[in-house]
Amino acid sequence: MKEDFLKYQAQTGPSPLALEVSHAKGSYIYDHNQKAHLDFVAGVSANTLGHSHPRIVEAVQQQAASYMHVMVYGEYIQSPAVELTKLLAGQLPEPLETTYLVNSGTEAMEGAMKLAKRATGRSEIIAAQGAYHGNTQGSLSLMDYPERTQAFRPLLPGIKHIGFNNEQDLEKITQATAAVVLETIQGGAGFIQPINHYLKKVKKRCEQVGALLILDEIQPGFGRTGKLFAFMHYDIVPDILVLGKGMASGMPIGAFTASSDTMALLKQHPKMGHITTFGGNAVIAAAALATLKELTESNLQRETLRKEQLFRRLLVHPLIKEIRGKGLMLAPIVESEEIANYVILEAAKRGLILFWLLFEGKAIRITPPLTISDQEIKHGCAIIIAILEQWRNHNVN
Repeated sequence: MKEDFLKYQAQTGPSPLALEVSHAKGSYIYDHNQKAHLDFVAGVSANTLGHSHPRIVEAVQQQAASYMHVMVYGEYIQSPAVELTKLLAGQLPEPLETTYLVNSGTEAMEGAMKLAKRATGRSEIIAAQGAYHGNTQGSLSLMDYPERTQAFRPLLPGIKHIGFNNEQDLEKITQATAAVVLETIQGGAGFIQPINHYLKKVKKRCEQVGALLILDEIQPGFGRTGKLFAFMHYDIVPDILVLGKGMASGMPIGAFTASSDTMALLKQHPKMGHITTFGGNAVIAAAALATLKELTESNLQRETLRKEQLFRRLLVHPLIKEIRGKGLMLAPIVESEEIANYVILEAAKRGLILFWLLFEGKAIRITPPLTISDQEIKHGCAIIIAILEQWRNHNVN
């Protein structure tokens, strides 16, 4: 199977982890030898409710037995999508009430960028240094890492960058700006939170010049930070909200949400301003609806903040310089990239799944399912501390 995997399935890098999956349940992934691997990554923040959560499995099975794909997005009334967008609107502050369902976070960002240009009649978009919003052409254009973008130029014109949390850079937002695009908490850059009311100041500047604020909640959304969406911690409301990853507990989905008046602009001049064949797919929407119901009907969001504190109490070691992030979106920062690589790869041998962040080489990704138990947290953290201690013992002069 590994030979076929490497030969026939396109790869994203020269050294894939190549774990051969048999099945997954709860907080564990099982390989073809039936070895259990404790999952501290959750499909890169996608498996909100863990693996094969009964409520998600039931929703998918029931909907698949009724109908799956019947018509391109927006033409037929399909109850899972209608119920999902209605429930989502009920959880969001005004004027975020109308949601466009797509297939992934990066497509949601593409749609949000188009909507901002359509709504303002402007073309300039400002993103943050260190941002990651996806890898399709428009989303990639928001990235400021030439080593990752150079091979795919020319990218979209009219993109400028500001420093995240840099208030002086807000002057770069002008009447030429269609939108400012920010991750509510920067992901690839190292799980960096906004400070000193930064997001409120960005929103105020946008209002002054008539630009829109697009917040990317693809990773921190759906309970991962202890609230349904991370922007709710910071007392602001974006003009456009971009969603993905954990929205359907591991099923492929994305969405962008705005006011009804703003979203209506995609219907005319031109018609079908954004179209998608499989967006709003009934099976995927059923999974997302079940996920949202579970998050809003249970205590998982509140428990996320308590579990964060458990992680912080357990992950104390001289080689850990700080732990960035919020809720169950955490990144211990160690002394060097070499140590981070060692911990991640050694943990894999010991049955613990960790992962990297895109741009911060000294970070260790910890984004487990929100359903992870205290005992599982303790077990995984003990493995991390043991590996760090092993490194320190072997590298003491």
